[in-house]
Amino acid sequence: MTLTKDLQAISKELGKLVKQTEKLAAALGKAGKPKATSTKTMTKAKAVTKRAPAKTGKITDTDKVLAIIKRSKKGVDTAALMNKTGFDQKKVRNILHRTYKQGKITRVEKGSYVGVK
Repeated sequence: MTLTKDLQAISKELGKLVKQTEKLAAALGKAGKPKATSTKTMTKAKAVTKRAPAKTGKITDTDKVLAIIKRSKKGVDTAALMNKTGFDQKKVRNILHRTYKQGKITRVEKGSYVGVK
């Protein structure tokens, strides 16, 4: 009969451990949830906007290419842009493609570009 009593004692201890574990889990669940904030503080947080970074005044490579194109009345081709800027062909073509898509330049003829007025 001692085996039966030992098993009953172990069962009681396991029951106590289960209850303690459930209490700890409930306490952790409450601690893990974010505290509710009032709507006033939430609207204030949403109202804060980030400012755009201040312009540093640096001239970008795109600005250099656009300046050369806008000075030309008849148009500039990629070879002339490569000579004047020192950029490789891929860089010049990428800048031309991007500025054309943005509407800053137009094609006069194949391979020749002018600035939009």
